[in-house]
Amino acid sequence: MSHADFTHAPVLHAEVIDALAIRPDGYYVDGTYGRGGHAQSILERLNGNGRLIVMDKDPEAIKSAQQAIGRDHRVTILHDDFVNMSNQIGDLQLTEEIDGVLLDLGVSSPQLDDAARGFSFQHNGPLDMRMNLYQGESAADWLNSADEKEIARVLWELGEERFSRRIARKIVEVREQKHIEDTATLATLIAGCVPKRGLKKHPATRSFQAVRMHINRELEHISLALDSIFNVLKIGGRLLVISFHSLEDRLVKRFFRSESSKPKIPKGLPLRESELLSNVRLKLIGKAVKASAAELAVNPRARSAILRVAERTV
Repeated sequence: MSHADFTHAPVLHAEVIDALAIRPDGYYVDGTYGRGGHAQSILERLNGNGRLIVMDKDPEAIKSAQQAIGRDHRVTILHDDFVNMSNQIGDLQLTEEIDGVLLDLGVSSPQLDDAARGFSFQHNGPLDMRMNLYQGESAADWLNSADEKEIARVLWELGEERFSRRIARKIVEVREQKHIEDTATLATLIAGCVPKRGLKKHPATRSFQAVRMHINRELEHISLALDSIFNVLKIGGRLLVISFHSLEDRLVKRFFRSESSKPKIPKGLPLRESELLSNVRLKLIGKAVKASAAELAVNPRARSAILRVAERTV
């Protein structure tokens, strides 16, 4: 399915563009191109000396980028996971030269809306869930081979699913009769394991989210990308991260806090204030931002989005 078959509203768009504080001749990285809503607005604010590097591990997103902005001499398109951003920026000889990096985490609307990708239970499709269809094992492969304890652990740790053990037990029981291959089968199976009383979301929401995050190693990749961001950003450069999941946001919040706070030193050690400040590498820019009521009215999927912004200081 082509990118033209979808409509996609970038989340917290105005807030992102404002927080990037774009310089016309600056260098910027969109580490999660998606369908290019943010990237296009960044590009519109650059002059002929500015540069935009876009990355995405989804081949469909890269195809969309090539069609939309691929001929622009200011643009470099990289088919890669943002976890490899530091290496890619090094290959471009731009280490510590980037003015701004945007990471819009999670799954995009086009991915959710394409039943063939298997991210959503709204429409039946193959149980895949890979961001890059050419790498790694699919959700079906994993669910039909992993042991019960591992499945339960993933559902509990990544989905915070209270009924993880019950669901894992049912998955193993069902797959002994027939492989679980499509989203409808998995969603129905999960729904039968979760009490419906008091539920505000579909009973499969947490489990689908957990399986997707596991298949794509999302939390691991976020941590690695954050740890390497100082190889990318210049002093004064900004890092913007949009999270949609509490576990994602917790990782980002802890990283920002640890890099923007003076270390706690035991009393009596002969250290000066200036020596403590030298370990502070980020300055927080404003508070965490959530979507406005006006945006939610147009784009309900923005309800869980949280934007955090920090600026490199040393």
